[in-house]
Amino acid sequence: MTDDRPIVVGTDGSETSRRAVEWAADDAALRNRPLVIVYAVEQWTYGAAGLALPETAEALEREGRRILANARDLATARRPGVPVTTELVFEAPVAALRAYSERAFEIVLGHRGLGGFTSLLLGSVGLGVAGHCGGPVVIVRDEQPPPQGRIVAGVDLSDDSAAALAYAFETAAGRGAALRVVYAWRLPPTLLQSGYTIDVEDVEATVRRELGKVCVPWRERHPGVEVVEEIAHDHPVRVLTEASSQADLVVVGARRRTGLHAVRLGSVSHGLVHHAHCPVAVVRPVAGGIPGESRTG
Repeated sequence: MTDDRPIVVGTDGSETSRRAVEWAADDAALRNRPLVIVYAVEQWTYGAAGLALPETAEALEREGRRILANARDLATARRPGVPVTTELVFEAPVAALRAYSERAFEIVLGHRGLGGFTSLLLGSVGLGVAGHCGGPVVIVRDEQPPPQGRIVAGVDLSDDSAAALAYAFETAAGRGAALRVVYAWRLPPTLLQSGYTIDVEDVEATVRRELGKVCVPWRERHPGVEVVEEIAHDHPVRVLTEASSQADLVVVGARRRTGLHAVRLGSVSHGLVHHAHCPVAVVRPVAGGIPGESRTG
C-alpha cells in the first residue's frame, strides 16, 4: 500500500504561521506528499454567554476562510506542484491537532502566533500535545536561517530514539543533507558533590559503542547519507541549541509517557522548542510503526 499521508500545517494568519506554511510546502515538495492547511475555530469562542452567536460564528468562519485562502495562495505560489487542500474545523486546536496526527505524516506549526494552534503550542498544554501526538511535530521559528545542508538528531540511546533516528535519516536522505547524531551527557551535580569519581573516558567509550549500534540499521537503510556520530559532555539542551545554529532541522524524540506525564514534553524537547535557532522536530514513538518512516508495498 502506497503511503500518501499528507503533511498538515496549522495556521492562524500570523507571520510565523506563514513561515510554517512555507516550510511545510517545501517539505511536501521534497517528500512528494500532499499538503493540508488547517485553521481551527474554538466553539467556546462564540458560544460564550453574551455573544451574538449566529453573527459571531459567521464572522469567525469568514475570517478563517480568508486566512486559509491566503495560506493556500502562499503554498501554491511557492511550490506549484504540491497538491494543497484547506480545512476549517470547529474544534479546540489541541483536539484537532491530535486527530490530524493520526492520519498525517507530520504536523507543522509556527513557534509563535496570534492564537489557536501556535499560542497554545508555547503553553504547557500545547507543548504537551507536541509530545503526545502520534508522529513528528515540526515547530518552525520566526526567522528562516540560510540553508546549512545539515540535520542534527539528538538521541538518548533509549528505544524511543529509534523513531527520531528514522525520521532524521529519512529527512537527511531526501534533502541530500549530512546528518550529525549527538548524544550529550553530564554527571549529576549531586554525584559530583558527593565526591564520587568516575572514569569519564571509559563511560564515553561505552556510549560511543552504543551510539554506533543504534545507528547501524539506519545507516544500512540510507547508505548515501553522510553521518557523524558525536559524544558531548554537557547538558543536551545547551549542546543541541548550539548545534542548531548550523543546522536546517534538529530532531529529538519524545519519550513514551503515561498518566499525568503524558501531557508534558521532556525538558530537552521543551528547551529546544524555545531556544533552537532552526526548526525542531519532536518525534514521538507510536504503536504499530515508526512515525515519519515511509511505508510502501
